[in-house]
Amino acid sequence: MVLAGFLGSGKTTLLNHLLHHSGGSRIGAVVNDFGAIEIDAMAVAGALGDSTVSLGNGCLCCAVDAGELDDYLERLTRPSARIDVIVVEASGLAEPQELVRMVLASENPRIVYGGLVEVVDAAEFDHTREKHPEIDRHLALADLVVVNKVDRADDGERVLRTVRDLVDRAAVVPAAYGRVDPEFLFDRRPSEDRVGQLSFDDLHAHDEADHTDHGGHAGHLHAAYESLSFASEVPLSPRRLMEFLDSRPEGLYRIKGYVDFGAHDRRNRYAVHAVGPFLRFRPEPWADGPESRGAAVERRTQLVLIGSGIDTTALGKELAACEEDTPHADEHSMWGVLRYVQEQSPEG
Repeated sequence: MVLAGFLGSGKTTLLNHLLHHSGGSRIGAVVNDFGAIEIDAMAVAGALGDSTVSLGNGCLCCAVDAGELDDYLERLTRPSARIDVIVVEASGLAEPQELVRMVLASENPRIVYGGLVEVVDAAEFDHTREKHPEIDRHLALADLVVVNKVDRADDGERVLRTVRDLVDRAAVVPAAYGRVDPEFLFDRRPSEDRVGQLSFDDLHAHDEADHTDHGGHAGHLHAAYESLSFASEVPLSPRRLMEFLDSRPEGLYRIKGYVDFGAHDRRNRYAVHAVGPFLRFRPEPWADGPESRGAAVERRTQLVLIGSGIDTTALGKELAACEEDTPHADEHSMWGVLRYVQEQSPEG
């Protein structure tokens, strides 16, 4: 995940919130402007002169320039690091699309792009646009926009409306003090601390412990977004599902889970990961699925959709319409899906 926003917008505050409310997930934070880190807020333990420091909760924070990004991503994605999520925090004056391009261009098979999150200071939004007109372009590139400090803005609703007019299908959520529910951004590690692919139950688990009221603003962090769980015993049509994914609506930020394509591929289920316009499928043999634990995996489609301002009822109906009413093996039906399957390296 790439975290961007102009100086003072609250990027580091949001990152600090994620680090301390990760629900057991281990976060690797790559920061390309060390001077922008609020050291005290992040409770860094270690020598400040090091390029890598250890945080009290087991997270890692690396100060890098763009040329070192691949090296640090390689280090953080090694299985021995046991990192679940990597957040790349851009400098306040950086061009976020450059970091996005670098992440997408990575040949590391363990990297799955988590989207561009742009943080906006609602209280200073008009001044920021006047001083940095390029913010409009940055917002148009974002997959998720966090409108921070809405509690301090003279007219937070106006700022939210303006931002929604500037984005291109991105989800827009209000926040105060950088408090965004981590469930919106990444999958939390299951309670048994298992390392590996998350099960459907893990994907859909919610941690209510942090949903409290602070300072008079909306305390329930999940109130800013909606989620939909969809399950089907009937295999889905590859063509119909791709039509659904190609036309997903504004505000639908994430899709995750597993798809059964039935006769179109009897050997595999397909893990799906979508964030903003980014889409990735990964085939997994049914018999060796992470939920099997020595037994056969139940053949069914299980998906979770998360977004802001989405019509969950309509989306559920659209997904139900993807069910295969006349299943048959068509060698061309899977082509649309296979375009989004990343080739695996010899190691994995």
